[in-house]
Amino acid sequence: MFSLFRLVITYSIALLFVACQRAAPDEKNTRSFGDLALKNYRPQSVYNTPKANLTKPFASVIDMHSHPYANSEQEMDDWVATMDELGILKTVLLTYQTGSAFDSLVKVYGKYPDRFELWCGFDYTGYTEEGWAERAISELERCKVVGAKGIGELGDKGLGLLYSKPTPGKGLHINDPRIQPLLARAGQLGMPINIHVAEPYWMYLPTDSTNDGMMNAKTWKIDLSKKGILDHQELINSLDEAVGNNPGTTFIACHFANCSYNLEIIGDLLDRHDNLYADISARYAETAPIPRYMSAFYTKYQDRLLYGTDMGMDKSMYLTTVRILESEDEHFYETDLFNYHWPLNGFGLDTTILKKLYRTNAERLTASLNASGSK
Repeated sequence: MFSLFRLVITYSIALLFVACQRAAPDEKNTRSFGDLALKNYRPQSVYNTPKANLTKPFASVIDMHSHPYANSEQEMDDWVATMDELGILKTVLLTYQTGSAFDSLVKVYGKYPDRFELWCGFDYTGYTEEGWAERAISELERCKVVGAKGIGELGDKGLGLLYSKPTPGKGLHINDPRIQPLLARAGQLGMPINIHVAEPYWMYLPTDSTNDGMMNAKTWKIDLSKKGILDHQELINSLDEAVGNNPGTTFIACHFANCSYNLEIIGDLLDRHDNLYADISARYAETAPIPRYMSAFYTKYQDRLLYGTDMGMDKSMYLTTVRILESEDEHFYETDLFNYHWPLNGFGLDTTILKKLYRTNAERLTASLNASGSK
């Protein structure tokens, strides 16, 4: 009896050992993947699919979201040469600046007055003090006289408006009662407001093995433990309230209001607010993995979307945006440009949508603002 019991135990242990061996990972493969840092992962597509060879946009372009990237007159000349080659008629430079810094940029880019349009910031200096709004409005009016055509890029990632120079507005959100006089005056002056709220949703998720946007999610991580910080939905709510309270002011929610993960959010805002547009800048990588969803969104909101880049001034960058918007290319990578490791796809937008996106929506917006900005 004892021998039979010992035999059963021995057999059970043997089965368990075999099972564990089968379940254990291959040590060689584990070491191989363990030695590869995610930052060094550069996948290359093996699919033999059709590839478009696009050398310029389908139609002439107004880039509604860029910044003063040129650091010398030569770089500015080269930038204009690239714009000429690609058919980019004008680039809007969101400077963040006020005061003498803004005046200096107007002077520098004044070499090409028809090619660059400069927008200023809000001056938050003394925003906690009585009378700040009146002083800030005076500076806004002065910037308009100097040459500012709009305002932006304003930005709030949860702790308050932070982009404008020289002073960030910590704790001041776009729906704060203190800033409402500036928003209203912007509308009277015919100056649209470009605003960045929140960050892409990956930056709010745990930076672990489940986050498919890990590299950028880690770099731009939003720490919701900070005192007073607003989360993604609260920032969207602040934009919603500000736009609704200022129907005479045109707002541009840049980067799809950072709602690439759920475009129904920005779609709902566009449905409810006639004075709201969205620019598509710097969210090509976030949207290119979902081409059918994006194509449907572009079709539905084709009159409210504005082309923008926000990624420098290299020819290759522009052509990547064109490839995503115009081609039907599938499963290609631009890891170094976007810092994501997922494959991209073209949307294959039709020519009617492309014309609106590239130029005519911007021209229509500008024309309506010029009509109202004489006050």
